[in-house]
Formats: sequence, C-alpha cells, structure tokens
Amino acid sequence: MSSTLAGWLQALALVGALALCYRPLGDYIAKLLTTTKHLAAERGLYKVIGVDGDADQRWPSYLRSLLAFSAVSVLFLYLLQRVQSHLMLSLGFKAVNPHGAWNTAISFVTNTNWQDYSGEATMGHVVQMVGLTVQNFLSAAVGIAVVATLIRGFTRSKTDRVGNFWVDITRISFRLLLPVSIVLALVLVANGAIQNFHGFHELSTLTGDSQSIPGGPVASQEVIKELGTNGGGFFNANSAHPFENPTGFTNWLEIFLLLVISFSLPRTFGKMVGDNRQGYAIVSVMASFWVASAALMTFFETHPAGVALKAAGGAMEGKEVRFGLWGTSLFATSTTLTSTGAVNGMHDSLTPGGGGVAMFDMMLGEIAPGGTGSGLYGMLILAIVAVFVAGLMVGRTPEYLGKKLGGREMKFASLYILTTPLIVLIGTGVAMALGGERANMLNTGAHGFSEVLYAFTSAANNNGSAFAGITVTSPWWDTALGLAMVFGRFLPIVFVLALAGSLAQQQPVPATKGTLPTHKPLFVGLLSGVVLIVVGLTYFPALALGPIAEGLH
Repeated sequence: MSSTLAGWLQALALVGALALCYRPLGDYIAKLLTTTKHLAAERGLYKVIGVDGDADQRWPSYLRSLLAFSAVSVLFLYLLQRVQSHLMLSLGFKAVNPHGAWNTAISFVTNTNWQDYSGEATMGHVVQMVGLTVQNFLSAAVGIAVVATLIRGFTRSKTDRVGNFWVDITRISFRLLLPVSIVLALVLVANGAIQNFHGFHELSTLTGDSQSIPGGPVASQEVIKELGTNGGGFFNANSAHPFENPTGFTNWLEIFLLLVISFSLPRTFGKMVGDNRQGYAIVSVMASFWVASAALMTFFETHPAGVALKAAGGAMEGKEVRFGLWGTSLFATSTTLTSTGAVNGMHDSLTPGGGGVAMFDMMLGEIAPGGTGSGLYGMLILAIVAVFVAGLMVGRTPEYLGKKLGGREMKFASLYILTTPLIVLIGTGVAMALGGERANMLNTGAHGFSEVLYAFTSAANNNGSAFAGITVTSPWWDTALGLAMVFGRFLPIVFVLALAGSLAQQQPVPATKGTLPTHKPLFVGLLSGVVLIVVGLTYFPALALGPIAEGLH
C-alpha cells in the first residue's frame, strides 16, 4: 500500500470516528453539566471539602474558587518537585531546581505542559503520577467547567448565578475524563505501551556498550495527556517514543484522543441552548480550519523545497519512520490546533511552510477545535464578535441566542481577543532585545526568530510544543515563559466568566425578522472570516519575519 493511500485512509478513518462520537459524547457531556443528581461519592466529597453541591455561584465567586484551586495546585506541584529526592520511587533523582519547578508547576496547572526537562531523566514515578498526571485531569476539567459557565450565560436569564465550580470540576473529572482514560489506557497497554513501576534496566547493545532502558507508569499518563489536550510526555521524545506511542494504530488513536472531546463540545453547546443547529454551525467552522490546516501541513511536508529533499521523497528529518509524513503531519496539525503540545516528530524539523502552519494554528487561538473547553469558549467569543460586526453592517443592536450584545459584552470579548497576542508579541520582542537571551538561540536569522516566536506563542496559548533549537532552561526563560502561561490561561478565563455573568443577567429578547440566523451557511462564512481577519492577521508581521521569510530564502 502506498504511503499516500495509507495517509488518506487514516485521515478518513479519523474523520469518521470523530463524526460517530459527536452526538453521543456531546449529549453525555451536556447531561452531566445539567443534571441535578449527585452520585454518592460526589456527595461525600462535597461534604469533606465543605461545599453545598446544590448552591450556584455568582461569576466572581466562581472565579475566586477557580483561582484558589489553581493556586493550591501550583503550590502542591512545586513542593512535590522540590522534595522529590525524599519520595519513594524517586529513582535517585534529586530535587528539581526552583525556577524549573516553578515553570513545570505553572505549565501543568495551566494545561500548557511545556517541558524544559527530559521526563525520564528528571522526574520520579511519584511526581509523574501524583503531580503531573493528576494535573492533566484537573486542568482539562477546568477548561470544560469554564465553557459550561459561558453556555449557561446564554441559557439563563435574570440571574447572577453561572454554576458551581466544585460540582463542575468533580463531575467532569470523575464522570468523563477518568472512565475514558482507564479504558483507553488498557487499549494502549494491549498495543505495546508500557505500564509498570520499574526503574532503569541496564542492557548490553550489539556493539558491546550498555544502555539504560527506563520503565514507568506510561500508558495511564499517555491517555489523559491527549484526551485532556495536555501534551506533557513521560519521556523527552514525547509521542515519538515507542514506549508512549508504539505503533501506527496507537498514533491514530492518540490523534483521535486529541480531538474527540473538543470536537464533541459544540454538540454540548447546541444541546444546552436548545438548538442543535447552533452546534453544527460552530463545529463546521472548526472542522473547516482543521481540514485546511491538515491539507496544507501535509502538502508542505510531502513537497519540500530543495533538490535533496525532493530526491528523498520528503523532509524526513525529525520524523518517525513508523508514522511517516502523513502520520506526522496529521499529528502536528491536531496538536497545534488544540492546546495539546504533544509531538510525534520534532516541529523544529518541519519545513518552513509546515512550521509556519503549526505556528499559525496556535496563533488562531487554538479554536479548531481547540483545547478541552478552551477551544469552544474561544470560538464562542469570536461568534459574538461576528454577530456584532453583522449588527454594525445592518444598523441594529446585535443579539446572539436571544442575548443583546452591548458595550459591556463587547469589552469583555475584545479584551479576550487582545490578551494572547499582546503576551506573545511583547514576550518575543523583549527576548529578542536582550543579548543574553538571544545567546541561547542555537540558530540565527529567520529560523532563530521563529524559535523564539514559537516559544512564546506556545506558552501564551497554553500549547506546550516547541521548535527546539533554543535553550529555555535558564531562570529568565523559565520565569518569562511561566508568566506567559499564567497570563495566557487565566486572564482570558476572567473575561469569559465576566461575560457569562453579564449574559446570564439579561432578559432574553425574542427573535424577529431582523435577527441574524446563526445556524446557516452565511454565519458560518462570516465567523470563518472573523477568525482569519481578527485573530490570524494580528500575527502576520511577526510571521513575515520568521517562517515566511525563511521559506522565501
């Protein structure tokens, strides 16, 4: 079978599997976010932490709970790394240095999972399981909880209540993420991923040398790494490592896990607002960008510039031959269009065109389909902007799903859109202006600039993938990228929750003949245009200095 045919088959199988899951998974998530029934175990947990599971919170209270929970999570993960040498199953590793522990704690709590270390040479099994894997669950649950409040803003009226943070995160973790992870971890183990508590085994190679082979609870971390759009690998090679991603089938399964929740959440949105057509409109925009990105990425990687690469049939440097160019391109597209950051090949080895696509995917705000929850609330913010633009065109007060979009709502939406580009562009500018930090760049010129731009884009968008080729283990880089992760995660959440509260207080207005239908192809086209113009072109000058300039060189 040719690589092209195999590539088409795995792409079509992926689309088919996602389509089959769209309705049942989306409906299930809607049910768990709206039911008033608590499981016995959940009631016990609420009693222990002193929470009334039947009491809703105002958006400021919801925000304080979220921030307090995240702050405690950062502190716990930081301390766990700092005392690692005293823990069981530490494998003899010493404590992580303070700035590295800070960066990692922020990274995993913000769903970024940026790693400036080699997992198998830095973290013991307890830190990997109790620290990193637990945060993979919780940070993903936070994203879905936040989008649930925004949807409630559309469905509720004349109230200042948007839900209960503790109830949302508990249900999402225990009823959705944990069951799926248990089942699919067994699937990964059955297909070759490792799951044990072993340390290092010293083996003799064919040349007579020795090599240390690490073990560990890999499969259990791998599933939630992808399902929760986290991305932090157990090993430094991430999903290019055969212990994490053994075969072509597991590679396909991991791509599926990257996308399945985020592509199903528009159905949840449609179900909760009482109009499934709204979900179809949103998911069609997401799917259009994903298909276009996958097509471009695959084209650039299979049609590289240069005589040597053309003679070789493609740019295979940094790619796993087990997956080939199609499998690598599909993974790279999906991981950068979600807030995952997992890699099955080195993005620094992508062609200039392929690297530019990966970077642009993140610059879109990772909304096609985006991270668990964060992708949908990002797309809904842009839908609000699209409705507002349409209202300006016809000279009437814009409204979306029966809620008027006035100055207050548009301020929150505008602040949301501006936050991430400001973090990325300011961070990149400061790094390039500091001679000492430029010295950490292993490459100069357009590619070196691309590495810095990619790093801040990845951190601020809570992605976590990297171009490599740049040393980011110094205190300055750990601190700067950590701050980019914090502000890139929590400032947008502030604006989303404030917008949810503002919408929930409104009295719905009935639709009239002048109301813009937000479930028809016209709106889908308008929203797609807003995504490209309002978000994408913000970064065009920076892209022109990096991957575009490199590609034209």
